[in-house]
Amino acid sequence: MDLLALDKQLCFALAAASRSVISLYRPILEPLGLTHPQYLVMLGLWEDDGQTLGQLAKALYLEPATLSPLVKRLEASGLITRQRRAADERTVEIRLTEAGRKLRLKAVEVPVKVIAELGWSRTELEALKDTLTQLLADSTTAKGDMATRDEA
Repeated sequence: MDLLALDKQLCFALAAASRSVISLYRPILEPLGLTHPQYLVMLGLWEDDGQTLGQLAKALYLEPATLSPLVKRLEASGLITRQRRAADERTVEIRLTEAGRKLRLKAVEVPVKVIAELGWSRTELEALKDTLTQLLADSTTAKGDMATRDEA
């Protein structure tokens, strides 16, 4: 077995599957006026409105510099607002607008439509999601362990 064969690489399988699944989201999100990254931001805010940019970036596994342009576009679309906290002017709080809260009612169909497109059962998708969540946790821990070793 060739360990360097493309079809044997975990990174390739994850990247290709990710691109393919995200492409299923595009036509479903288009009527909502959202891109896939914007949808993820909205999911984070629908779950916990009023987060700081840093908190939201951490929840989405993004750098604040990557998240900031997404937030600006959502603000320009009228779905969110950015406000500096009175207690600390350096801290920007992100809140849903009424339009952003109402969009959630339409977005509830997104997962249902994606599941239908994939043709997988909810049980199969839950098992895959659980496995990927564990992989994320393990790879994050491994990355932290590697950083600690590099510092030693």
